[in-house]
Parts: sequence; structure tokens; C-alpha cells
Amino acid sequence: MLGGTTKQTHFSKEQKHYHNFHNFTELKNFTMNKLFKLLSLLLFLSISMPVLAQVNPQNLSNVRVDELSDDQVRAFMRQVESSGLGDAQLEQIAQARGMRPEEVKKLRDRVEKLKSGAKKSAANADPNKVSKNDNGRSLNYEQDSIQVEKDPETEAEKALLELRAKIFGADLFKNKNQTFEPNLNIATPKGYIIGPNDELLIDISGNSEASYELKVSPEGLIKVEFVGPIPVAGLTIEAATARIKSRLSTVYAGMRDGSTRVNVAIGSIRSIKVILTGEVKTPGTYTLPSLATVFNALYSSGGPTENGSFRAIELIRAGKKIAVLDIYEFLMKGEIATNLKLQDQDIIRIPVYQSRIELVGEVKRPGIYELKAGETYANLLNYAGGFTENAYQARVKVLKNTDTERKIADLAKEQFASYQPTTGDKYFVDRVLERFTNRVQIEGAVFRPGAYELESGMKLSQLIQKADGLKEDAFMSRGYITRLKSDNQTQIISFDVAAIISGKTLDISLQREDIISISSIFDLKEEYKVSIDGEVREPGEFNYAQNMTLEELIIQAGGFSESASPQRVEISRRVKSSDQNSEQAKTAEVFQINIEKDLNLSVPKFELQPFDIVSVRSSIGYEIQRQVKIEGEVLYPGMYTISNKNERVSDLVERAGGLTALAYTKGASLKREGATKVRGLDKNDAKAQAQLAEEEKLKLNKLKRLQETAMDSTATIKDEEVLKNVYVGINLEKILLAPKSSADLILEEGDVLRIPKELQTVKVNGEVLYPVTTSYTQGKTFKYYVSQGGGFSERSMRKRAYVIYANGSVKSTRKVFLFNNFPSIEPGAEVFVPKKELKKPVSAGEIVGISSALASMAVIILNLVK
Repeated sequence: MLGGTTKQTHFSKEQKHYHNFHNFTELKNFTMNKLFKLLSLLLFLSISMPVLAQVNPQNLSNVRVDELSDDQVRAFMRQVESSGLGDAQLEQIAQARGMRPEEVKKLRDRVEKLKSGAKKSAANADPNKVSKNDNGRSLNYEQDSIQVEKDPETEAEKALLELRAKIFGADLFKNKNQTFEPNLNIATPKGYIIGPNDELLIDISGNSEASYELKVSPEGLIKVEFVGPIPVAGLTIEAATARIKSRLSTVYAGMRDGSTRVNVAIGSIRSIKVILTGEVKTPGTYTLPSLATVFNALYSSGGPTENGSFRAIELIRAGKKIAVLDIYEFLMKGEIATNLKLQDQDIIRIPVYQSRIELVGEVKRPGIYELKAGETYANLLNYAGGFTENAYQARVKVLKNTDTERKIADLAKEQFASYQPTTGDKYFVDRVLERFTNRVQIEGAVFRPGAYELESGMKLSQLIQKADGLKEDAFMSRGYITRLKSDNQTQIISFDVAAIISGKTLDISLQREDIISISSIFDLKEEYKVSIDGEVREPGEFNYAQNMTLEELIIQAGGFSESASPQRVEISRRVKSSDQNSEQAKTAEVFQINIEKDLNLSVPKFELQPFDIVSVRSSIGYEIQRQVKIEGEVLYPGMYTISNKNERVSDLVERAGGLTALAYTKGASLKREGATKVRGLDKNDAKAQAQLAEEEKLKLNKLKRLQETAMDSTATIKDEEVLKNVYVGINLEKILLAPKSSADLILEEGDVLRIPKELQTVKVNGEVLYPVTTSYTQGKTFKYYVSQGGGFSERSMRKRAYVIYANGSVKSTRKVFLFNNFPSIEPGAEVFVPKKELKKPVSAGEIVGISSALASMAVIILNLVK
């Protein structure tokens, strides 16, 4: 019951005679009230249902909840709430009027969905509003919003922000995720002081059961039914419980013997006003929960400013300082003994700091620290978390302020516990030096190279033993020691490794930072390789091994390929003693060896030397199939295998069954793409891929050079196929009339012979006004087709125009006296007009320069003549 009314009351047997009449009256009032609400709902349904569903209000069987809008359902909910009825009564009446159960369920879901959406909207609109907790406790006011630090705008603000970031403890109030809000879920503290606007929850149990929700009036009273007003303001919750129990025992006799019990707790808590002043980020009066502590108030205000103290925050109550809060105690030890609960009109004052010291360098928490009187450098170091692992701890540098200038001092380790820093001091903790007092190193052909401790009187042989000895490939003739002299210059000391190990020479005493180097025999010579190419499966370069034979190298290369010949295998070897004065001096020694193809061990083997090059030849007469392709207007187009070395174009046409009736022989073209294009390229064959890419690159470069020399440097061929493939201009009519003639070319692997149908168009490209493809007209000239493209443009180079014919041949414009003789046009041809090269106009300065040079030259000539 809010505001002093009872939610539910049951009386003891001693009071039945008093309450019977009261209960009857209450039941009568309850029945009349419910009846009035039911009548109101029926009236509402009679009015609103025709609007919602356009049906008879007495018959809701045809209502479709899915057809109702959210606004209609909300209006319906408001009408129900105004009538005082709940959702359960609404469902009962809807079922009584014939609404189907599934529609009733849909209506319930719609109502719950709209209610949950309204709650979420309210929460998003007011994020600082505290909702009611599980134990029923809530705030009965709107709490002041927490101060959020804005991003700095001016240079001064940035400097203050940087300073604040260094101050130890400032981050505590900077973290937006840490709120220090009072916990409303805890049990009511026994020392909690009750005040106006607090809500008390009184629960009576045992022989009698009743519960009350009573708010404390401004006069400090609560009014309990049948008991009267009880003053509770200013009492602790424990004292208030005793007083309420005493007053209730006059009505509930069972409380005297313990058969009836009472429990008093805080429901909705009141607000208090707290004043924050001094060096506080946002000073002023704050509204806080009555459970709030000093930390809650500090966080709400943003904490101390850059000049505020973190160690002497005062809590003033009724004009007296009752506590001093030291934030360092909380940060370092987690102690909150002085974090007292606040009362209404408390004052929190943050004074200006008295002493601040900066500590930088190799400490775990560099920053600016506030020290109290009597604290030493050891306390400062403790606040900073101590030294890091790399700190130089024997001595610390300190910069101090005098009355006129600054000075530097050294603080020894023995003074840490007694030295008291003064405000403005800045302490520097350096790193340990990157040097070793007792290190020696060994590298090279030992089993465990690295750094080792230099023991007293340590010798070279002892260090080698510590490194688990020498490797088998160690170079025993010489090693060396790199040693630091007294002036830090280096010197080299050589020694005989074998003699040191055997003890034949005097052992060498080691010094600090000596570096011993023992080379491997492989480090002192070139890496030995042998290579093989030709008809093996995996040609390439291989590591040489002593006593390696020719057959072993072939096996490493994957063995012979199918076309390989074991006869006349050639090995070329480096010459080490050539006579450079002889004209016939040898540059290489060549051997030709016949070996068994099965590489057996029955015959003597040829032993290889480092850097030998082996070449395996192909078998005599071995040929792989080579294929060409014919497409277009022949009877049997497709792939054909070249049957002999001198097979020609005419032979291929004959094998393809000859030409069809629509074949256009003038447009026949021969394209040489290469063997890989026709046979198909294995994607996993890296060597073939690289070879193809190289061939394409050579073709492109060759065609570009032809363009530049035969046509013009500004001319471009736009057809990508022309750039990528070499077209061989052929005259198929002449070939078929005179087979085996010089015009009848011998076929090569990868050739593609294309014989098109009769072509009826001509392309016009390049520097014309409108590039176009137009129909071919017998007898029309070059200029006619250019006019079909709108004519020459202003930047066209007419004298360099050329025609690409259907068979891949190209003809350019020739000069006959002063006139351009343009090429003739045939079906399928492409006219291309290149662009003029832009000429930079001569500037005024250049004209003046040329004129001056000419004038000077004229004067010189005249002087010479005179």
C-alpha cells in the first residue's frame, strides 16, 4: 500500500469481533467496485468493438486480431486500463462474447509485445533512470546524470588533459564503464537513518499476517492502520523496527509472546542533497540516493581537478569535519573505511594538493604522485608499483627546484627509506647498461654456439668443451678470437684449432667479451654443384657429392625421358690449367660417354667433378606428333597431325576435303600461335607456362617494332588478336592454283588455317569522326570508306593510313609524287587512320632565343668575311 494504505490485512482471533463488520463493509465496497468496472468494460466493448473490427459487439467470433493495427490495439488497451480491469478479465469477456481461443491468444501476444516495446523505449529515452530491483527497492527520484568528460578542443585543454592523465588516481574517475552507483540490492543496513520520503516495508507474519508499504511523511511519521502515526525520522532502521514493534503490540497481542513477528525494511529510498566544493571537476549540489557514499558523489562530479588533492578529501557534516578520505588507500590496499555514507546537506570539499612529485623511467606505473608529510621516496616507489625488471636500482637521478633555478642530485639506494621528496621533484629511473661483466661468445663449427659465463681463469679449450666440442666439419688449421682492447678497439688473435685441442700449444686465457670464431670447411669454399639438361625428366642443378657418377646424377634428375638416347651423353668440365698464350687454348674439357639406358652397375662408371654440365641428347629419328588446325569453310574442319616434314598449306586443305561453295579464299589467314596453344597447356607445367609467356612477350615486342618502323610511332593496332599472334599473310587462291610453289608455306606445329565465308563488310577505325563498320561495295576506294566514318578528323595522319586485310596482311599508304596513293579495299578489310603526333608550339621566349642565336651567328660570319 502506497502512501499509508494497506495492501492486504488478516487479523488475529482476538480481533475478529472488531473486524467482522469492517470486513463485511470492505467486501461490499469491493463487490460494488468490481460490478461497476465490469459494466464499464461492457459499455466500452459495445462502443469500441465496432470501430476495431466492424462486427456486432455481442458477437466477436469474426474478429481477426491480425487485421487490427497497433494504434487500434493501443486504444483498446487504454480503454481497458481506464476501466480498472486487468488483462485476465479482458480475456474472459472476449471468450464469453464468442472470440475464438486462437484469436484470444493472438490478442494477448499483441498486448504483451506492445507493452515490452514501450518499456524498451522508456529505458532508451532515460538511461539514468533506475528501474525497480528484484527486492522491490528503487529510487523515488531521478538521479543526477554522471559527468562525461568531453574531448579537448583548445591547446590549453589538451595540455590539462595530458597532465591529468599522468596524475595517479585520475583514471579512477575517467572510466565511463565504472559508475560507483550504490547497490540497491543489499540488505537494509542496520545503521541506515530513516528520513522523509523513505518507503518502509512492514511485514507481519505468524498468527496474524499483514503487509504495509508506508512512505515517511515530511513530518517524519508513518501512519499504520488501527495503530496510528508513528514517528520514525532520524532513527536507524534497527531503532525504528523496535519502535514499530512496540506500537503494533498494542493491537497484535501475539507479538508479546512471539507468535506474531514483524520485519521492517526499506522500499523506495529517498534522495539527499550533497554539496561538492573546492577543486572538484564539476562543483555544485547533487541529488543522490540516501545509500550513497563519498565515492558515489565524487564520481558523479567527475573527481578532483588537476590541482585537486586525492589524499585529503574532507567530509563536513553540520559544520564539522568528520572524516578525511585518502583515495590512495583504496587504490593501493582496497580499504574504504573512510568512504562513509552521506547524509542530507553533507559537504565534500577537495582542497588544493600540497606536494606532488613526478616519477618516470623504469618503474611499473610512471606518473605524478601526491605525497603526504613525512612520506619518503620508498613510499613514492611503492605507489609506482616498484622498479621494472630492467631498472638500474643502485642510484636514481632527481631534478629539484631551488629559489632561482634547477639542480640535479643523485639518490643512492641506501637513502630510499629516509629521503623525503619535496614538491616539484622529478625522479628518473634509468635502465641497466646493455653490457655484460662476464660474457664470452663462441660461434661457428661447434655443437652449441652462443654466449657463456666467463669463469675465473677460463681457457679457450674449456670454452670449446662447454660448447659440446667441435663439429666434424670444423676447419682445424685456424681459428681466431675477436678481443676488445682497453680503449674498446678490436684486435684479432689467431690460433691453431687442432693444436689447442691436442694440447700441443699453450692454451689461451679468455677475457670479457671475447668472441671465438671456428669456421666450417664448407664456409671456406664455393658450394659445389652439377647440372644436367636435355632429355631427362627433371633437368636442373643439383648438389655435388664426392665420388658422384653420371648415372647417379641422371637418377636424381628423374631418369631418362622417352626420347632420350644413352649414346653420346656429353659432359663439359671446367679447365683449370689453360694456356692463355695459345690461340687454341681450351675453354672447357668435353667428354662423350655411352651408357646403359637401364643405368645398371655392370659397366665402369664415369665420375663427375664439381661444376660439370651434362647434356643428354634425343634419339636419332625420334619425333613427337605435331598438330595443326583448320577451321572455317572446309568439308572436315578440325585438328590434323603433320605427317611429314614438308607438308604444306595445300596438303592440309586437301586432307580437310577441300573448300565449300561459300569459302572466301582471299580472306584466308594463317595464324601461328605455337604448339602449346593447339595441343593445350598443362596448368601444372611451370616450365611450359614460363616458355609460353616468354613467346608471347617476344611476339608483342616484334609487332610493336614492325609498327614503328613500317608505319608510324603513333600508330596503334587495336585488335588484341593481332598483337598477341603472328599472322602470316597468304594468298590461298595462288596456293591452290600452284601447289608446292614458294607461296605454299610449309606447316609448323600450332598453325591455325582459317578460311572464312565471303565477307561483306569493311571496318573504319582510328582518327575518323565516327568509327564504323560499313558494307563492302565493289569498286569503291579508300576515301569512300573513310567518308562513311564521317571523314578524316583534324588530328588524322593521312599519309600513314593503312589497311589490314582479312588474311592478316597489311598495306600502307604510299607517296606518288606529291599525292597519297591509298591501298585498295577488299571485303573484310579494316581501314585504320593513325593520329598525328602533337607538336608543341614555339613560345615567345624560344622565338627570341632562336632569333638571338641567328643574329649572333650572322655577326660572326660577317666578321670572318671582313
